[in-house]
Amino acid sequence: MSAPIVLALMTICFLSFGYLGVPVPFSLMAGVFIGALLSDVSLAAIIQKIFDGVDSEALLAIPFFLLVGELMSSANVVVRIANLSVSLVGHIRGGLSQVVVVFSMFFSEMSGSTTADVAVMSRALGGPMKREGYEPAFIAAIIASASTIAALVPPSITAVVYGAVGNVSIAGLFMAGVVPGLMIGFGLMIYCYFFGPSGLRKPRAPLRQVVFAAGDAALPLMIPVILLGGILTGWFTPTEAGVVAVVWIVVVVIPALNRGHIKKIPYDFGLAGLIFSLPLITIGAANAFGWMLAYLRGATYIADMITSIAGNDPHLIMLLMVLLFTVVGDFIEPVPTIIIFMPLVNALTEAGDINAVHMGVVLIATLAFGLITPPYGLVLLMASKFVGISFAKALRAALPIYVVFLATIAFAIYFPSVVLWLPQHVLPESVGCFKSPAGTGYICPKCSTRHCSSSRT
Repeated sequence: MSAPIVLALMTICFLSFGYLGVPVPFSLMAGVFIGALLSDVSLAAIIQKIFDGVDSEALLAIPFFLLVGELMSSANVVVRIANLSVSLVGHIRGGLSQVVVVFSMFFSEMSGSTTADVAVMSRALGGPMKREGYEPAFIAAIIASASTIAALVPPSITAVVYGAVGNVSIAGLFMAGVVPGLMIGFGLMIYCYFFGPSGLRKPRAPLRQVVFAAGDAALPLMIPVILLGGILTGWFTPTEAGVVAVVWIVVVVIPALNRGHIKKIPYDFGLAGLIFSLPLITIGAANAFGWMLAYLRGATYIADMITSIAGNDPHLIMLLMVLLFTVVGDFIEPVPTIIIFMPLVNALTEAGDINAVHMGVVLIATLAFGLITPPYGLVLLMASKFVGISFAKALRAALPIYVVFLATIAFAIYFPSVVLWLPQHVLPESVGCFKSPAGTGYICPKCSTRHCSSSRT
């Protein structure tokens, strides 16, 4: 049977099982087995590819980042971060909706998980927002939208997977994700100020109260310092940074702030392991599906189709990739999407001579946007469940917020020099810079493509 027909049957099988409610990894494997039975691929080779998908040292960072979020949440340490957020922005128009965004910007730098952000914010701020009269649909929409920041800012689990699968610098992705992450955060704050409900504006906190709240949250706020400082200085790999952050929480934060929770730490470890098993089995299944896609030359077919339209224009290539990933991200979570389509991404990155970190950040931002778009919209669905509102109502409330994400993605595509500025100056080699032959500084491309001239840093 010809490869295009096999690919079509694989895709139809996957989508059919998905719409029937079969979990994503099993739907993916159903498509893979159909492809294997209709081609000359052995089932033993498929099993090998499943194990190859999870056999990556870089992926070990994920359970530790998940454990950081779980420990912070279950030990109720996040209340201190919420209090700091209230003291900083509680007086601004929008009240608690502003607090949600700032809280997410803090907590995202600890967990790296969008789903963890949704669960924590819904638990910590969903109830107070209801009591202050916010519409449940708006609560779900703003919590879900703010949680997507975790997909961009370090220590993003999505960036870890992208870097591990695509052989792209994870530290470079962390640094390049800061600007789009902050753009989404400040964009949501501007939206809440001008277009959201006014809420109950609290009195402006005096400087003494802000300092006290910051001191109260100082120990947990050391976690992003440990994570980023260790990675950027080269002291830790992302995995080692996650381990050090867990040790800091277990040895310092919990005994100092919530000593009674020590006896529950083993349960947190077990729960984090259970949570990690869900993306892990998806990673294995997606790797097998992606390998079948590459084996049947599916990535080549799609790449040829895109290059026939865009040629070698990097901006047009990225725009078409954003369109593709927006559609795919509506149905599949970011992690399997990255693994399945990485052969295609690599081919188009090379065709357009695009910086791999730049392409990664654009696609990660697109996948973050897919988490709040129908019909799947995982984090919007979770937020609506936590808040107790229908997905359709939460979706209607989220539609105007899409402008923030679309503007951020467009900015990331057309202003690569801004997106890559931080990694160029902090970790120059992560974005293709090389040491100057003169022995002083680095020579870096001013933007992400061959069409740009070079500059010294």
